[in-house]
Amino acid sequence: MRIKVPRLVIAGLSGDSGKTLVSLGIARALSDRGVAVRPFKKGPDYIDTAWLGVAARSTCRNLDTFLMSDEAMASALAKAAGDADLLLVEGNRGLFDGVDIEGSHSTAMLARRLAAPVVLVLDCTKMTRTAAALVLGCRAMDPEVDLAGVILNRVGCGRHETIVREAVAGIAGTPVLGAIRRIKGDDPLPRTAPGAGDRRRASGSRGGGATGGRGGGRRCRSRSASGGGAVGPGARADAFGYPC
Repeated sequence: MRIKVPRLVIAGLSGDSGKTLVSLGIARALSDRGVAVRPFKKGPDYIDTAWLGVAARSTCRNLDTFLMSDEAMASALAKAAGDADLLLVEGNRGLFDGVDIEGSHSTAMLARRLAAPVVLVLDCTKMTRTAAALVLGCRAMDPEVDLAGVILNRVGCGRHETIVREAVAGIAGTPVLGAIRRIKGDDPLPRTAPGAGDRRRASGSRGGGATGGRGGGRRCRSRSASGGGAVGPGARADAFGYPC
């Protein structure tokens, strides 16, 4: 896809790595500086999409190679790019997680399609030098992905941050663009699957249903039950058609 507007993809190694928090912070900080940020969320997630729209003070659109045709994606990008200074895309799941072993329809695939650099949000909980190994693994996994930098998340203290910074920059050869200290207390962002948490909070119920953390824990059902074609023989899929 040929896009002239600068673009950036925010990715993680898994769900609940801090992608949304970082994406929201970038969107609001740049918007406050007068940058016209046009946000996108990979996948059908509407909760993160709503938050990103508020943070960027602009409409946020979904973008997904699995759920959208090339024409639909091109249309969404064209609408956003008209008056944009930056197209900001928040990925989903882990960087290379797709519908099959090849990583089809992953965030990495989307970044390559957009020819967009990737900033990796790295959860540094209880690790130091191992962070460099994870970044090196991402570089080796797909050299065509432009891994432009890393943001360290859930850093414990200054010494922790220094060690991880030096390891990632020196061993993995990847710039560390920033670091976020571990936040004590409750998670600043509600941990919900789309729709389920809204209903539970409204009713005060903590019962079953499609609960779980951000980016995971949804109750699965076959894609054919939702009207789509099966992904493969005996395949199972979540409520949005992704294999699970």
